[in-house]
Amino acid sequence: MTSQSTLLVLLLALVCLIQVSLASQRFDASYLAKPPVGPTTCPVPTTQCSSACDRRCSATSHKNNCLMFCNMCCNWCQCVPPGTYGQKECCSCYNDWKTEQGTPKCP
Repeated sequence: MTSQSTLLVLLLALVCLIQVSLASQRFDASYLAKPPVGPTTCPVPTTQCSSACDRRCSATSHKNNCLMFCNMCCNWCQCVPPGTYGQKECCSCYNDWKTEQGTPKCP
């Protein structure tokens, strides 16, 4: 093998290694797009997120997903809207946090 072909093989191996390492470092970009914690008229201390989300998700048929996202939103926004649906205007952070597809992240 000539020195040029050895160099070419090493270069290809390096490119493959870089691609593999970059592929393993994917992350959820939605966490970078968290809205700032804004004004709220329905505050919830983070220690009470679980009970507030139990109430919020009590009427849904997708309870596990609802609880997961509600608790994530509550811990970040420090509020949960009253009732089981809608009424998000009392918490701008909870209302404005969207997925990459533009749909509401918080139930």
